[in-house]
Amino acid sequence: MIKHLSNSSLQNLLLFYNRIWHGHRFPSSWQQAIIIPIPKPGKDPSNPLNYRPIALTNCLCKLMEQMVNRRLVYYLEHNKILSPFQSGFRPGRCTIDNLLALETDIRTTFLKRQHLVAIFFDIGKAYDRTWRYGILQDLFNCNLRGNLPIFIQNFLRLRQFRVKVGYQLSDLFIQEEGVPQGSVLSVTLFALKINSIFKHLQPSIKSFLYVDDLYISCSGDNMAFIERQLQIAVNKLTQWSILNGFTFSTSKTSCVHFCRKRSLHPEPEIKLYGQVIHVVSEVKFLGIIFDKKLTFLPHVLQLWKKLDRALNILKVLSNTSWGASRLSLLRVYRAAILSKIDYGCTIYGSARQSVLQKLNTIHHSALRLCSGAFRTSPVESLYVESHEPSLEQTTQTSNAHPSLLF
Repeated sequence: MIKHLSNSSLQNLLLFYNRIWHGHRFPSSWQQAIIIPIPKPGKDPSNPLNYRPIALTNCLCKLMEQMVNRRLVYYLEHNKILSPFQSGFRPGRCTIDNLLALETDIRTTFLKRQHLVAIFFDIGKAYDRTWRYGILQDLFNCNLRGNLPIFIQNFLRLRQFRVKVGYQLSDLFIQEEGVPQGSVLSVTLFALKINSIFKHLQPSIKSFLYVDDLYISCSGDNMAFIERQLQIAVNKLTQWSILNGFTFSTSKTSCVHFCRKRSLHPEPEIKLYGQVIHVVSEVKFLGIIFDKKLTFLPHVLQLWKKLDRALNILKVLSNTSWGASRLSLLRVYRAAILSKIDYGCTIYGSARQSVLQKLNTIHHSALRLCSGAFRTSPVESLYVESHEPSLEQTTQTSNAHPSLLF
């Protein structure tokens, strides 16, 4: 509706935004949000903690937030305020940056026949516990003055929300701390608040952050040295979290010891808030499962199960009497299946060929359903009929040019 407004209406809307910007006023209706609880799949629906809250805010407010957010992001990027190890919601950055950095460190460690221990942190309720006064203080320390910090101060003040279940609305609740969910501006403010976490780590520790997904790592020949360095880093991160109002979840924080040595060696023992961090054989980081031998077999097996369930969509739509056309089926295949194979293929594409072959069965079955070919049709003919290359060729192209998609 906003896109189809007349020029006079757009001029009035711009005057309204400028009045808010220069008059340091903020509409009270823009400070209210409606929370829609979405149940998490596979969790007990009777437990309120097993719901994902989706916040619906005013669209006119979102439009102005986008304008303010562009100015704020330009200032932060132009003055190089954000750390280069922070990749969350930044132009030209994505999750692949952090995944490639981790895989490169692990591969380098394997070539040197060393140990690499990585700790993957989970910040409990990161958005809800962000310190608002700390955000304003960080904006002041960035030499931001004038209308922009005043707008952000009014934007964070007196946030209220209702919970909607069906057609019923709850009473108004006041959100005293945290950045509002469903807001365009909240992501940048959270990234600015958590940006100072890198200043408290010693040079021997490597760290990367994507929004609230943080991992630190240390490599070397001596496991005692690695354990001591990581424990110092964890203690500094604990002090930082207390001063900034964040809390690391001890149950979801995990540690992985990447090593290909066959000799016996002790596992690291690192404590967080007095509790020993669990040492696991594999961890899911930004959608990719890293195992301690870096075979990517657990990731490919889990991906195969997801793709097999998504393949049922094509089986239903490819009915010969009322099914969709070949072009529609190929579009569904690229959106529902090929996009999942594409994500992270530059990472897990370095696995053994015998591991990657498991995904070819899904690829070939989907192409047969889309093209209506027989089961005995040669695989090469499927590629020609559907204008889709093999997964091996696509993986090689993506490894050479990570920006290219399927």
